[in-house]
Parts: sequence; C-alpha cells; structure tokens
Amino acid sequence: MKAIVFALLAMISLSPAFAVNPDEMLKDPVAEARARKLSSGLRCLVCQNESIDDSNAPLAKDLRLLVRERITAGDSDSQVKDFLVSRYGQYVLLMPPLSLQTLLLYTAPFFVLGIGGIMLWRRGKGKAEAVAVKGLSADEKARLDKLFS
Repeated sequence: MKAIVFALLAMISLSPAFAVNPDEMLKDPVAEARARKLSSGLRCLVCQNESIDDSNAPLAKDLRLLVRERITAGDSDSQVKDFLVSRYGQYVLLMPPLSLQTLLLYTAPFFVLGIGGIMLWRRGKGKAEAVAVKGLSADEKARLDKLFS
C-alpha cells in the first residue's frame, strides 16, 4: 500500500506545473489563447531557458501580465513581440529570428572546431615529416639490427 501511495505522489510531483495563475487569465478565451501562445515563445529573463508561461518567477509573472495588457490594448502578436524585444532585446525570444548576430552565434562553434582541427592536422603533419626526414643513422641501424638478431 505504501508503494502505491509513494508511486502516486511521485507521479503527481512529476506532472508539469503551469505557472499561469487564474487571476492572470483573460476573460476572453480567444485572447487568452493568443496570450498563452505568445508567452510560450517568450523567455523568462531570470530562469534558464524557460518560457514565461512555465516560470514561477516574479518577473515572468510581470511579463505575462504585460503580454495580456498589450493584447487587451489591441496590439497584434508581432506588435507585442516587437514591444518586448525593444524593451528587453532579442534574448527575450526563445526562438530569435535568423539575423547576422544569430548566424554568427550559431556558426562560431563550427569555425572554432575547424580551426582547431586544422591546427592539429598541421601539428601532426609536421611531426611526421620530421621523423621521415631524420631517419636512422648507420650506428643506430647497427644497434637495432644487433637487438633484433
């Protein structure tokens, strides 16, 4: 019996928690659906890669209320996003649009890995050439033959 109770408690604690409180929700279900869709694509600025829809942080609550306030004021989805981006920067978007900054951010690791690979290749090539050029002297060859015979 204890195992069943423990399993039920574990399942309840692992269920997703929704941070949107009932007092934040709009009365219009269509507007509320728009607000939920928008807030699921906006990043909580104090959490690690969590949307404001999922975060319990006070700033996330303020941002959720701000989104709902802008929607009730008649702003479109893009106007709400533009307002938040102008205020907090592109970091507020969970999926920022492709631009020169984001392209550089996404491709920089590949450039660093490529440069590192080229450096390793050149270093290994240089050592192989040094060994091939050096070779064994006559005395070293005689000692080697003596060891193997």
